[in-house]
Amino acid sequence: MGETSSYKTKITAVVHTYNAARYLEQTLESLRPFDEVLVCDMYSTDETIAIAERFGCRIIYHEYTGGVPEPARNWALHQARNEWVLAVDADEVVPSPLCDYLHRLAAQEDVDGAYIARKNYFMGRFMHASYPDYILRFFRQSKTYWPTTIHSLPTVDGRVVYLPRRRKDLAFIHLNDPGLRAHIEKMNLYTDNEVERRAAKRKNYSLFLTTLSACSRFFKLYILQGGFLDGRPGFTGAVYSCIYKFITLTKLWERDIRSREER
Repeated sequence: MGETSSYKTKITAVVHTYNAARYLEQTLESLRPFDEVLVCDMYSTDETIAIAERFGCRIIYHEYTGGVPEPARNWALHQARNEWVLAVDADEVVPSPLCDYLHRLAAQEDVDGAYIARKNYFMGRFMHASYPDYILRFFRQSKTYWPTTIHSLPTVDGRVVYLPRRRKDLAFIHLNDPGLRAHIEKMNLYTDNEVERRAAKRKNYSLFLTTLSACSRFFKLYILQGGFLDGRPGFTGAVYSCIYKFITLTKLWERDIRSREER
């Protein structure tokens, strides 16, 4: 890895893995231009490590944390040998134009982090409703902390910019499209974790507000963000997101009710 040496600023790409062999070759192939590729593995039992070794990656290990990878993220990004870090999931591809753009961006002294768009797919279709799906994945490690709660975002102490959304060639390509069955199977785990994250905010939702919030999610995705352009997958994805929001809020509702009963 690290075949490119003409860039002014060096970047480490950090990949978090656990049994991630399915897409890992495509991910690592796209990372060849980066100066270091650091794989943080949670003791995979499939071919993940063999693939990473074949690509010449530097490999470190973190204890397995179930379906919540965030505890490993903050630790891993600070193991990088370069100040600039690009955090990449093992099912994402970094297009060549994005690599070039990030190296130029890292050379700017007044920038400390960047949100990158991501192209998501559902039922085999690129989802207009989820684009640009900005994620904060590029930053100076000395100014960054990544909280350990699920779906948390890193915090960067400094100026953070957004890559232009019109430049779709600068977006991550999210390869994982597991299908509706897999989404439904994961819903219970993810909504449980969402409840833990939201509980500290102590925001009360009535039945009316819960229903309104869920329906607003559907309207936003399907109408405002162009889900109707994606045919049946777009409609299905919007309905799924609506149900996800409804279940999350009703679990919070249930938690509050049980808490009052126990007093």
